[in-house]
Amino acid sequence: MPDLHIEEFYKDVAKILLQMYRSFPRKSQVFVEDISGPDQPDEYGIHSARHQSCFAAMLWLSEEGFIRYQDTIRQEAIDQAVITQETFLRLTGLADIEPADSVQPTTDTAVVMTNIELIQLALRSATSTNLATLMEHVLFNHR
Repeated sequence: MPDLHIEEFYKDVAKILLQMYRSFPRKSQVFVEDISGPDQPDEYGIHSARHQSCFAAMLWLSEEGFIRYQDTIRQEAIDQAVITQETFLRLTGLADIEPADSVQPTTDTAVVMTNIELIQLALRSATSTNLATLMEHVLFNHR
């Protein structure tokens, strides 16, 4: 079972990619608070560790070639962000992993789903461990 901060990382990455997929091919701003929830900086203006981790996930996605962005808006957001071609193809590709029992479609017939559809379902109803497993597969086991 992954550590809590790793499960939060995968959840943040899933939300970031889903938000950017929904605006693709337009460039957009991605705000940390839209992904990880509201944050109140301390008296010195330093954000919580949770906020900083989410922002770091955005930067990591860029460093690893999943997204591109033009600039940061302090530690609040990335600006003019878009998923890369490779990420678009990963997200729209047919899923080659079975959804967890908790995210099975409600139909009786076998349904072929894309990775982005699985991510959407998992964000709605999967456990954090199941979401982490899915995101690990999408990010690191793509052919």
